Amino acid sequence: MDLLDFEQAELYFDEPISVEVEMLVAQAAASYGREEAEVLLLRANFMAPKQLMVLVALYRYYFYQHRLEDALLVAQSALAVAGRRLEFPDTWVYLHTENVGEGVRRSMGLVRFYLMVLKAAGYINLRLGRFGDGQAMLEKLVELDSHDRLGGKALLEIIRTESVSSYGFMERSA
Repeated sequence: MDLLDFEQAELYFDEPISVEVEMLVAQAAASYGREEAEVLLLRANFMAPKQLMVLVALYRYYFYQHRLEDALLVAQSALAVAGRRLEFPDTWVYLHTENVGEGVRRSMGLVRFYLMVLKAAGYINLRLGRFGDGQAMLEKLVELDSHDRLGGKALLEIIRTESVSSYGFMERSA
């Protein structure tokens, strides 16, 4: 299975969305940098909590505002929504290659989305200083993405060869 195979893969932004929710997301994008953007995205999320496009927009808003705790919560919601659609276990911890194989039969695009969100959540955990959680998520990603199409091995290598300074940045250990 090649996670970079995009042929006939429906992507999260290809899903049908109501005109009203789409307008809210567009208004939020136009209002980026102002407080009203968050309100618009939260309203869209309230109206369509299982809409991946809305979750991605809300995640990006929080991530680029450096509100990592909020971004992580949204990533967890996206994992839950995508996981239910793929009939994955309730948590990524119990996910195995057999589940991913079955998920690919349902939607390659959604499997790729799920794994990218897992990578993002792992990265955010690292940024928040939750190294055990972040490393576990990235190890699961690498286990499921044996060809490393999504780049989890590079992040794991950094964790294994770097130490954390008091500033929260990675720096070389002596």
